[in-house]
Amino acid sequence: MKVLVINCGSSSLKYQLMDMDNNNRIAKGLVERIGLPGALLTHKPKDGEKEVIVAELPNHAAAIKLVLETVVDPDYGVVKSLSEIDAVGHRVLHGGEKVSGSVLIDDEVKQAIEDCIELGPLHNPANLAGIEACERMMPGIRQVAVFDTAFHQTMPPEAYLYGIPYELYEKYKIRRYGFHGTSHKYVSQRAAAMLGKRIEKLRLISCHLGNGSSLAAIKHGKSIETSMGFTPLEGLMMGTRSGDLDPTIVSFIMKKENLSGEQINDFLNKKCGVLGLSGVSSDFRDLQKAAEEGNYRAQLALDVFVHDVKKYVGAYSAALDGVDAIIFTAGLGENSPEMRKNICNTLSYLGVSIDDEKNQAARGEEVDISMWGAKCRVLVIPTDEELMIALDTKEIVSQL
Repeated sequence: MKVLVINCGSSSLKYQLMDMDNNNRIAKGLVERIGLPGALLTHKPKDGEKEVIVAELPNHAAAIKLVLETVVDPDYGVVKSLSEIDAVGHRVLHGGEKVSGSVLIDDEVKQAIEDCIELGPLHNPANLAGIEACERMMPGIRQVAVFDTAFHQTMPPEAYLYGIPYELYEKYKIRRYGFHGTSHKYVSQRAAAMLGKRIEKLRLISCHLGNGSSLAAIKHGKSIETSMGFTPLEGLMMGTRSGDLDPTIVSFIMKKENLSGEQINDFLNKKCGVLGLSGVSSDFRDLQKAAEEGNYRAQLALDVFVHDVKKYVGAYSAALDGVDAIIFTAGLGENSPEMRKNICNTLSYLGVSIDDEKNQAARGEEVDISMWGAKCRVLVIPTDEELMIALDTKEIVSQL
């Protein structure tokens, strides 16, 4: 079975064509600057040369059309006909409360995606546009939606409700939804395989750390807590996002800086986090370099981030009633031995003890970096959201 994975962002589109008979990538690519001057597609077959195509792409439909033309191109394509593709799996940001898992796309599912545009204004319209474009250009080929929020729909009410009048939850569905669900689901399954245990027996804390970061408490394979909330702004301080704040700070800054609601939302999402605190960069590699050169604010931003992660790990170990393994994933979690060490160095009360040599060697591969005999294992697991989407798509289509 061949599955095309589509991930539409607000002005970009990532894609991968997967052979699900062996879980191998046939090709992958990225379309950038959709709707902007200088749009381009970068296409890379598994065993071929990278191909860069410059085109005018006014919308996501045009981008999808170019992707489909590229994968069947006689010179650098990877299939002879679109009929060789058995299904398309779409990453969708927000499914609200209506969707608790990956689903075959029909009119009802598309309406649910549209209904959640208010909750995911940048991504849901693009996700929906990608789905509708594929339906038009690939008639008869089954489409599956894999939602970022779905994995966290197993959270109990005491974990997802806020301290606001219940009527506002009923009226506007204001609650914690959580994100990065596809990543948390994938690495938790891989953790169970690495540990040689059934996931139904494990208590895991998944740390998806990157420019956007979130933690999830996963008990017996189900998410029971996560750090992102109503939007991806809540939780850890991130690259440019503020993370948790006293709500009064928002109105205070609005008044002092004379900002509108739209402006304060933009400010909290794009100008805060480690960028705002350090004044250096939103890239943790830049912060590490600046800190090593003696930049106080860069070091301070790193220290605050580490403190945030430790605080959530402690809280989630309590929510789980103990923890069997802590997982590090995503760009920072996978590639920064220093960050992992700094986070783990005061978690001995949980039974955490990492092997420095294993920690330094762990880059881009699945590694247990724990000391022998450590009660709580520490795992580095590269996330693969595209593979998780393809696996869910294969499972759903195979049952039809």
